[in-house]
Amino acid sequence: MQLNIKHTFTEELPSDPITENYRRQVKEACYSYVVPKQTKKPEILHISEEMIHTLGLSTKDMNSQMFKNVFTGNLVLENTTPYAMCYGGHQFGNWAGQLGDGRAINLFEVEHNNKQWQVQLKGAGETPYSRTADGLAVLRSSIREYLCSEAMYHLGVPTTRALSLALSGDEVMRDMLYDGNQAYEKGAIVTRVAPSFLRFGNFEIFAARQDHKTLKTLVDYTITHHFSHLGKPSKENYIHFFAEVAQRTLDMIIHWQRVGFVHGVMNTDNMSILGLTIDYGPYGWLEGFDFGWTPNTTDSQHKRYRYGNQPNIGLWNLYQLANALYPLIEETEPLETILETYKSDFERKSLEMMRSKLGLTINDDKDNTLVENLEDAFLLTETDMTLFFRNLSNFKKGDAAKGLEIVQAAFYMPKEVSDAVTQQWNNWFESYDVRLKKELLSDAERKTKMNAVNPKYVLRNYMSQLAIDDANKGDYKLIDELFQLLKKPYDEQLENEKWFAKRPDWARHKVGCSMLSCSS
Repeated sequence: MQLNIKHTFTEELPSDPITENYRRQVKEACYSYVVPKQTKKPEILHISEEMIHTLGLSTKDMNSQMFKNVFTGNLVLENTTPYAMCYGGHQFGNWAGQLGDGRAINLFEVEHNNKQWQVQLKGAGETPYSRTADGLAVLRSSIREYLCSEAMYHLGVPTTRALSLALSGDEVMRDMLYDGNQAYEKGAIVTRVAPSFLRFGNFEIFAARQDHKTLKTLVDYTITHHFSHLGKPSKENYIHFFAEVAQRTLDMIIHWQRVGFVHGVMNTDNMSILGLTIDYGPYGWLEGFDFGWTPNTTDSQHKRYRYGNQPNIGLWNLYQLANALYPLIEETEPLETILETYKSDFERKSLEMMRSKLGLTINDDKDNTLVENLEDAFLLTETDMTLFFRNLSNFKKGDAAKGLEIVQAAFYMPKEVSDAVTQQWNNWFESYDVRLKKELLSDAERKTKMNAVNPKYVLRNYMSQLAIDDANKGDYKLIDELFQLLKKPYDEQLENEKWFAKRPDWARHKVGCSMLSCSS
């Protein structure tokens, strides 16, 4: 197995001088060396062939014993030194101090086709940052992360990637609902891949400890390797760096809103410095359109991370990053300007995104009202977001009277739609029809454009749960079926039409299908 291994992170950043693996506060270091836990009877369940080739591996490598050993933590490649990163974070709005890679172990960096990748195991054992946890992961959460990160990539959403999904062969004790009922579950390991797994929290920890020397070293490293187009690190480029992180963060969240994805745990330690979706915990897909929905049971009371609040939380998290970078910049005005720009850009980009979902290519002053009226109509009756926008592409100019019929499959209880609600929807379709007549695109051209931004297939929680239920019985076929389906989420795939459907009634309140805990 030939990989072009690099060591920039471990060679250029300060390491923890203590090499024993026990829980501790790690000071003046960006990472600690750690060896993955040996597993009893590892078994590779699925591999992304696309990522195999992205890293410069071959199909032969993928089927080798060595591949299985390396990507289940049972073999450390020669001349590599696995490590866990040190970072802090704000969790649910409160500073939590040191957090770090509690169950993620970075194996090595790979360079292929002039691109650099970090390769990381999630669920491979304890690290100095594990606090009271065991550093392991269970099969259900690993399936969800593996499928979703690849699904998001093919939706065009910035994300970390996944290389492989494996059973460890070990049993892991978990309290899935945090209700005192612990049980053993199948242990699993996901191999994650990204250009970098650095988070806002990597910078926050050093600012919080007033360790400005290590903070500067890390920022300089990040600019040199991941924002090299900005030029050499300098005070001016620290400002440009923050501006680009803010833009990438906003663009990522606009994509989330476009496809109806709710992250569920937007703590600053779960925010990628590269603007990638990272850490797939209790995420979910908006099914009934609801600005107030969160998939996270821990957040069910305050709903801090609800769908409609994600752009605001992105901004709040950027304020925390600005505070962390301030010691290197020592000026508030440029940072405040960048944060203000985020707000105005959100309004503009959000409207642009909704225009694209509605098939509008010409700007019109009344588009904001059209979008707001649509969102108001969504809230009148439970409406499936994915089905609505996909079916809306079948609307033809002059078809206002048929509008409700065209999107009827998106309503969860169509028979219970009152006359008043029907009238409000009809009014919206009439205004949409008037608006479309200002457009130059033909109906067919508009449909093509709409179908390129409105996916037909997304990874609804019940779909993951079906794959998890089968996997717990030793049947892993549905993992691959969903994996293949979600590689082409914008294609019609008529043979997979069964997945283009509303969430079934049995899944409305079933554990794993509506809300999820952070237990994984």
